[in-house]
Amino acid sequence: MSHAVTLAMTGASGAAYGVGLLQALLAAGCRVYLLRSAAAQVVITTELGEDWPEEEAACERYLSERFAAAPGQLSVCRKLDWFAPVASGSAAPKQMVIAPCSMGTLSAIAHGASDNLIERAADVVIKERGQLILMPRETPYSTIHLQNMLNLSQLGVTIMPASPGFYHQPDSVQALVDFMVARVLDHLGVGQQLVPRWGMAGE
Repeated sequence: MSHAVTLAMTGASGAAYGVGLLQALLAAGCRVYLLRSAAAQVVITTELGEDWPEEEAACERYLSERFAAAPGQLSVCRKLDWFAPVASGSAAPKQMVIAPCSMGTLSAIAHGASDNLIERAADVVIKERGQLILMPRETPYSTIHLQNMLNLSQLGVTIMPASPGFYHQPDSVQALVDFMVARVLDHLGVGQQLVPRWGMAGE
């Protein structure tokens, strides 16, 4: 497995982005640690009509089977599992994505709260000088939101709002989701064939 990535999903709208990214990372052979907040579970059910098992081991089996993950490729972690690899700088992957990222989670990370495993995992990536990508889906942004994003950007965090482009002439909601998933994969250095790069549509 070429990459190890921590993927977190929180309670912002846009659950399809996180699910699409999970599927793409597993298909690319990445080792994935999946974290989800209680609010994310609600959004997944509301927006996608999907009922993921609440218990982590059951959810891990369900998602591994659904996306044909290799044995041991996917780990679903409890939100207060302080013994999970992602909670320690000595074991956590150097790359983490939160998609979608709620403003509450973004604020907590900006202020070093570390009250749950998602916040702690993000804190670890920042302190270890790793790569953290946050995909907020909110509009409009308040001054508080923008200030928190600026503070994180100055620490080297990539702020990648869920703002898909239209120049590739998307013909479905899935095509818009794929656009953002492809952008994240590009930043992670994971190969993707979801969306052609600008000027390369015919290549």
